Amino acid sequence: MALDRLFRRRRTRGGGRDVPELWLKCPTCETQIYKKDLEANLMVCPHCGHHFRLDARRRVELLADEGSFEQTTGRVRPTDPLSFTDTEPYAARLARYQEKTGNPDAIYGGACTIGGVPSVLLVMDYAFAGGSMGSVVGEEIARGAERAAAEGRALVIVAASGGARMQEAVLSLMQMAKTTMALDRLWEKRLPYVSIMTDPTTGGVTASFAALGDVVLAEPGALIGFAGPRVIKQTIRQDLPEGFQRSEFLLQHGMLDQVVPRAELRERLIEVLSLLHPGRGGRGA
Repeated sequence: MALDRLFRRRRTRGGGRDVPELWLKCPTCETQIYKKDLEANLMVCPHCGHHFRLDARRRVELLADEGSFEQTTGRVRPTDPLSFTDTEPYAARLARYQEKTGNPDAIYGGACTIGGVPSVLLVMDYAFAGGSMGSVVGEEIARGAERAAAEGRALVIVAASGGARMQEAVLSLMQMAKTTMALDRLWEKRLPYVSIMTDPTTGGVTASFAALGDVVLAEPGALIGFAGPRVIKQTIRQDLPEGFQRSEFLLQHGMLDQVVPRAELRERLIEVLSLLHPGRGGRGA
């Protein structure tokens, strides 16, 4: 019997109780991977290097110096100003995602040090509504940038998003301008902003703060773009190049500075911040 049939997701016994998923199938090489082995390898396939999506809290643990992280997000909570309903009321959708992730919205972060460099670290949570950017995400990013500027910290944002949140309409689109303007405060003080794009980084997030880092890094194989490849192909009615909108393709075409495997990301980030932060002899020193 095939392993994927033996260890099915959401297999139940007695009273509908869920049994934890033990194995995952790599979407790239199709190898069955024991979940605990995958977690120990930072959610990277040990056979082909495919980077699975990483939980926002685990991402903070990976990048921040141990014991230095102080959460600042979570005080701002989303509302439903448009009383929006699609397949379900927006308020009910928010409650479901909040219960699932333990976060009020699609961002988690705070103040920390990274390799000793004082920083503000913000991580988008794809598990919350596809990491979509609504009013709360935009506000948290603006506040993070303002705090970094006020306290002389670097800013690091890890993007993972499907784009602007449709249930907030123009209020969501406004966050593109808001986050972009907030970065001006960092640039005025010559403090570094490092953007890290993970799979996926699309839509209004790519078209605003995610593409504006002093240094823009990406994980291998990440989907990065504005519209999706299927939409673009239908619009221009042409076949797209192999690997179009993947991080390696964007690196070749000058849209990224480096593609960095997850296991090397913290050390690469420390190198960049040490070079750019004025307190470490970088620019503005």
